[in-house]
Amino acid sequence: MEGRIGVRRLFTFDCQDRAMKVLACYAVKGGVGKTAAAVNLAWLAARDGNRTLLWDLDAQSAATFLLRGKPKVKGGTRKLLQGDSDVERAIRSTSDDRLDLLPADPSYWTADLDLSEVKRRENRVAKVIKAVADDYDLAVLDAPAGLSLLSMNIVTAADLVLAPIVPSPLSLRTLDQVVDLAATVERQPAVMAFLSMVERRRALHRDVVELLHGRYADVARTVIPSSAIVERMGQRRRPVVATAPTSPVGAAYAGLWHEVAARLGVGGAGQQTL
Repeated sequence: MEGRIGVRRLFTFDCQDRAMKVLACYAVKGGVGKTAAAVNLAWLAARDGNRTLLWDLDAQSAATFLLRGKPKVKGGTRKLLQGDSDVERAIRSTSDDRLDLLPADPSYWTADLDLSEVKRRENRVAKVIKAVADDYDLAVLDAPAGLSLLSMNIVTAADLVLAPIVPSPLSLRTLDQVVDLAATVERQPAVMAFLSMVERRRALHRDVVELLHGRYADVARTVIPSSAIVERMGQRRRPVVATAPTSPVGAAYAGLWHEVAARLGVGGAGQQTL
């Protein structure tokens, strides 16, 4: 396996200098557990007393579906990013206390084209979030996969970029891309990787776990195991940590939240649930 020489440091920014913190769940590759992490961590944040907003920026609207939200009407996200609508009017409550949702717009696939035409195009997501900063302790951004102007916006707005990595040598290249993107924005956020969909019985998975921890300086200790319970989230439309908190994967998400909360300096950092 080829890799960069030495240990690459991902954590580059002090997260504990703003009132509301912004967590972006982002991966270049799709299907790696990004949305599952966003939904479960947002639920845990709210459980621990944080006023939490989850903004579903992925047109696939999976996070919106899992939280039983209704997708926004056509043009909702576009108007928000262009500054033509009020973010507070677009936010919806969920069935869980302290957890609100800014739903996805499944018809909106032209974000990059629209962003390219506005001033300070890399700061539009941050501007929307800033408008509700006094109302929340934590904003969780569920980002679409890929490298785009929208993903640059999301990384720019974040205090911490949480990047899921599946146990595959090729997935390490995508982590490099996330780190490189974070290094290009004006206020470089922290980047923390975590391993997702891990099967410890597979030799390749064990090898990649060791390689990742040897290659990068800031990798979560918590590993999210592969589990059918995560796949059933789509049936139950509830986070794993709500339906199966004592399961191995539920405990893993709780452990990951403990690490994320500690990095961000938000409520929950002192509650180790593993």
